[in-house]
Amino acid sequence: MTRKVFVSGCFDLLHSGHVAFLEQAATYGDLYVALGSDQTVYELKGRVPINSEDERRYMVQSLACVKEAFVSAGSGMLDFEGELTALQPDVFIVNEDGNIPQKEGLCRRLSVDYVVLQREPFADLPARSTTDLRTVDLMPYRIDLAGGWLDQPFVSKLHPGPVLTISLEPTVNFNERSGMATSTRNSALDLWGPRLPAGDPEKLAKVLFAYDNPPGTVQVSGSQDAIGIAMPGLNRAYYDGEYWPTCIETGHDELALQMIEDSLYLIPLGPRESGYNPLRIRNITRDSAKALADATESCWQAILRHDLPGFGHALRESFEAQVAMFPDMANQTVDDLIDRYRDQALGWKLSGAGGGGYLILVADRPIEKAVRVLIRRAGL
Repeated sequence: MTRKVFVSGCFDLLHSGHVAFLEQAATYGDLYVALGSDQTVYELKGRVPINSEDERRYMVQSLACVKEAFVSAGSGMLDFEGELTALQPDVFIVNEDGNIPQKEGLCRRLSVDYVVLQREPFADLPARSTTDLRTVDLMPYRIDLAGGWLDQPFVSKLHPGPVLTISLEPTVNFNERSGMATSTRNSALDLWGPRLPAGDPEKLAKVLFAYDNPPGTVQVSGSQDAIGIAMPGLNRAYYDGEYWPTCIETGHDELALQMIEDSLYLIPLGPRESGYNPLRIRNITRDSAKALADATESCWQAILRHDLPGFGHALRESFEAQVAMFPDMANQTVDDLIDRYRDQALGWKLSGAGGGGYLILVADRPIEKAVRVLIRRAGL
């Protein structure tokens, strides 16, 4: 009896990368494809798909390697759960940026084999992603590398300190609510269109911060989001009780940027759940704010020295200081994932305010099934 194989995804702007993935998945058996509805794509990506759910289903169903394609009836990252349960496949296949603990756990409960494939282009064709085909959108993302929360006055007024951010080329299409500054990036897209305008990066960051937080804003977004998007490379923003830093130091040392780029591995956790509030429990004291500031400064110094073990150690200390102040940042899923990679990584943290998004690892050896990023250099 032929095995049943299940995959899920958006499959908007169908391209050679999609086809290569589906053809490889079909080598495991009869292939069933669950497509996210237009509403689900909007909720996860923050944009409507170019092609409607009916058109996407038609195109995927037309591929010779696909036995059946259908639109999932559910919502969220596990929108296909009902169809998966009803179909009872033998194998569920994802690629590395679709690999999240919730999917693996669901397959474990249903006794379905879980397989993660690496993105491999066909023959000599270029690697493709939907983001590639939407390259009119060149707006950067950012990673909050260390020191997050110090850009909020209620933390840095107790003890000043730096926040480290890196600006990312949009080579990965990060989901909404993933801790990658997608809401501020959406403001940048609304303000400027598909790319940053020419001009002084720090001035652009100030304009974006003001646009993202108009008069009357109750919960002000941290300015590190705007800085990380508008200012290329690695940035150290020093906060002392105000929303805008007292100074910003930019690192463009190529060896340092290459070290960060080569050592960062992102493990998807899925978007934060609706209603997630990391501020529900706060243990903010002068000592805890100082611990975060000290760890972040150690992280900066390790990067300047090109000290990879020191970078990993300080990154982990910065994250532990964050969680000590805001315990709801982490949960059992995060703890389990850290335990899984503890022996492979030099350090780890969560993207943004936690609760989902990505577990960011620093490692001196490749981490399988992880997402890689590209730092935006000055002048690009």
